[in-house]
Amino acid sequence: MAIEPDTKDWTWVLDRPCPECGFEAAAFERTDVGAMIRASVREWERLLSDPGARDRSVPDRWSALEYACHVRDVFRLYDDRLVLMLTDDDPEFANWDQDATAVADRYGEQAPVVVAAELAAAGEALAASFDALGKDQWTRTGRRSDGASFTVESFARYFVHDPIHHVHDVETAAG
Repeated sequence: MAIEPDTKDWTWVLDRPCPECGFEAAAFERTDVGAMIRASVREWERLLSDPGARDRSVPDRWSALEYACHVRDVFRLYDDRLVLMLTDDDPEFANWDQDATAVADRYGEQAPVVVAAELAAAGEALAASFDALGKDQWTRTGRRSDGASFTVESFARYFVHDPIHHVHDVETAAG
């Protein structure tokens, strides 16, 4: 069964806690983002080690494997966007259709062990990028084509919700 595309604007998580996963963007220090990414990677490695990682427990919701592929790609994308924010003045990010990528890259057919390794590498790269930020770099800006504007700090707080929320998605779908 096809997954209904997610068209929500999740930037509201910067202003209030997520009622589904409990994430609160203002509840941590910005310098904790690297550690939060690494903790998320460990959760994804755990989920991908489950023999049922390929299985959709709900037909219209991604499996742990599909979510992990998405998170891996988000790590890569956000590392690229962070570089843009640090090197260009107020760059506009290219659009990314996560749902088209899931279909084109056949997320559900990838090997969980390979995805775990790729996710860990991408997560470590992004965590290291956030860890290396200087105090003055947190205020640099970038924006999406829909007009949403971020500083590196709000970008980090917005981003870190994604892998955390998707762990919640997998665990609640599993029952």
